[in-house]
Amino acid sequence: MQTLRRVAVLGAGTMGSRIAAHFANAGVPVLLLDIVSPVTPDRNATAVRGIDSALKQRPGAFFTAERTALLSPGNFEDDLGKIGECDWIVEAVVENLDVKRALWRKVAGVRSNGSIVSTNTSGIPLARIAEGFSEEFRRHFLGTHFFNPPRYLHLVEMIPGAETDPEVLRFTADFCDRRLGKGVVLCKDTPNFIANRIGSFFGATACKIMVEDGYTVEEVDALTGPLIGLPNSATFRLFDIVGLDVWALVFGNVYQLAPDDPWRERFVPPDFLTKMIESGWLGEKSGQGFYKRVGKEKEIHAVDWKTLEYHPARKVRFPAAEEARKIEELTGRLRTLVSSGDRASVFLWKLYRDYLLYAAGRLPEISNRIVEIDRAMRWGYAHNLGPFELWDALGFENTARRIEREGGPLPPRVEAMLAAGAKSFYRAADESGRPRTEYFDLTASVYREVEERPGVVELAPLKRARGVLKGNAGASLIDLGDGVLCLELHGKSNLLGHDQIEMIHAGIKEAKRNFEAMIVAGVGENFCTGTDLAQILTRAQNRNWSEIDGFIGRLQQANMALKYSARSVIAAPYGRTSGAGFELALHSARVQASAELYAGFLETAVGLIPAGGGSKEMLLRLGDARKAFELIGMARVSGSSEEARSLGLLRIEDGVTMNPERLIADAKALALSVARGYEPGAPRNDIPVAGDGGESLMEPGAAGERETEYDLVIARKLALVLGGSPVGRRMLSEQDLLDLEREGFLSLCGDPKTQERIEHMLRTGKPLHN
Repeated sequence: MQTLRRVAVLGAGTMGSRIAAHFANAGVPVLLLDIVSPVTPDRNATAVRGIDSALKQRPGAFFTAERTALLSPGNFEDDLGKIGECDWIVEAVVENLDVKRALWRKVAGVRSNGSIVSTNTSGIPLARIAEGFSEEFRRHFLGTHFFNPPRYLHLVEMIPGAETDPEVLRFTADFCDRRLGKGVVLCKDTPNFIANRIGSFFGATACKIMVEDGYTVEEVDALTGPLIGLPNSATFRLFDIVGLDVWALVFGNVYQLAPDDPWRERFVPPDFLTKMIESGWLGEKSGQGFYKRVGKEKEIHAVDWKTLEYHPARKVRFPAAEEARKIEELTGRLRTLVSSGDRASVFLWKLYRDYLLYAAGRLPEISNRIVEIDRAMRWGYAHNLGPFELWDALGFENTARRIEREGGPLPPRVEAMLAAGAKSFYRAADESGRPRTEYFDLTASVYREVEERPGVVELAPLKRARGVLKGNAGASLIDLGDGVLCLELHGKSNLLGHDQIEMIHAGIKEAKRNFEAMIVAGVGENFCTGTDLAQILTRAQNRNWSEIDGFIGRLQQANMALKYSARSVIAAPYGRTSGAGFELALHSARVQASAELYAGFLETAVGLIPAGGGSKEMLLRLGDARKAFELIGMARVSGSSEEARSLGLLRIEDGVTMNPERLIADAKALALSVARGYEPGAPRNDIPVAGDGGESLMEPGAAGERETEYDLVIARKLALVLGGSPVGRRMLSEQDLLDLEREGFLSLCGDPKTQERIEHMLRTGKPLHN
């Protein structure tokens, strides 16, 4: 099987409809089936409702609304025969063994031989689902456990059955990796597999400590979120998102199906959780769980687990945690947090101690290697560090000895690791500039190499093995090999500042001397969200206009240098790529973007306009001043790379990568391809403009589209740039447009209303309409 012509998804509930949506995102036609609706004449209403729900979901399940055209709704009674036209059948119905087996018996009678059949079960043993089916069915049967929401969570746990054909496993894993953009982890057929086995223990332990030591829901979430490298959903917000009933089911799977687990009692749901479920407080899907929104203002209230009464969610402050938060590097922050001795430290140490012991004790039951466990927790639960990476971050030997001092027995394999003199679960083993990482094999008590993954380039190991050619606090130059240089943005949120601008120029010079092409990449959650607004605000309040003007001028020069570099420059943006970050991408010869690209200009939301060449490039890119005016003026941001292309933010020749781990390698390949025929251009002097100072863009109806009078002031500044000089010239140069951008930006910086908007955004993260 070389490709998929069509996929069938059985079950249009939350998981099934979202899985179907993501297949559509990958361009695969989907047959989505569910039960016949008992309450409407439309027999496909259940499946249609699932598609509508996925479309309305926020964040969205589809890259664009147009992708819904790839989904064909149907029902199990009328349309089951169409499954014979499908190459892969994914079952995602309710977590009930009898229901699943009954549906698979029907499917087995109509599917084509050779079609892949997989279940999205989150914990039911595959052997029990496939028992009694034909040998051909069992060879093509496996588990493909997507994590919700499938578009955004990277993990797919792939569980082969005892008889699964290795070629079926290989094809499915490769398709999930390349086309669906997933991180694939092979799992054993054990209760809850890997991520939910370890992740549910983490949540259960947080509940246990909260009850025993008297913490509140808000305190636990404050301690188990971004502070320690976990998502904003933390613990109890995650319970609400997933559903309290689902969590109880996951807990129950381990308790019922893993009777020999020495920590089994940890999975008994606490009384308050049982009572909340009995009351129908299931989380977001029922409108309330550990949190709910109250009143017209949608004020967030949190539950008191002792009384099950709600109160306005309280802001939590732990003095030691606030101090630790100032430590940007996660490893140093975590070590500080578990050693300070205050309430935050006590909670986190107890949580980590049990979590680390549990994960180490599950080998080889759930996995033969620590590598799969760490990947599953990073990719499925979005933890920055898996449990063994976390143990290394805290200090392997010191943490183990602390556990021993407190009377906690270590797993025998960890004791053997200590006896062998091992200092960490992972260690660098680079050779002659080739990055190599080894992991400790707990079953054999030896270090083994972590295999290379073709098509995946990681910058941190490359820097470790080869060093950097040049760097500062804001960016580094890295030799990717094969004649490609990488400019890596780092520093605080990858914001573009003096350090990054310096390295842009250095990279252009280095590429010209010694390389065929250059790519621009980033580290962290987002590619680049602009410049440092706090510095702009401080300078504006101090009336340091020359400093602002000088900085904007240098930013413009850097972008123009990228655009007309002697070597082609490929930008590799991902995540939030806005303001100056998107201007950098616009000035690159090509873009290789992550499928998850939220690109655009947000300057008008803080009372400014783009000043690094963004307005100029959008005018050139779109060839239509009004479209550019609307796009920039309304602070439009794409919800995906596909939408970015439809808006004109990406060109047809720009590439898109579904799997974020493959982005740098794909950008490198594009860079080499472009380099073969690349010839630098020259700045243009023939850009047509209206020449009326933007009057044609402001009328008719512009005033009615703005919320305040000051919005209209900002719009006029933008129109002046896009409409051209008010003196009547109809043809401008790129430098003319850059000068207009800079003048407009500076004049807005001087207005107290813009300063108020910037200050409000920095303080609240929300725009101010003053």
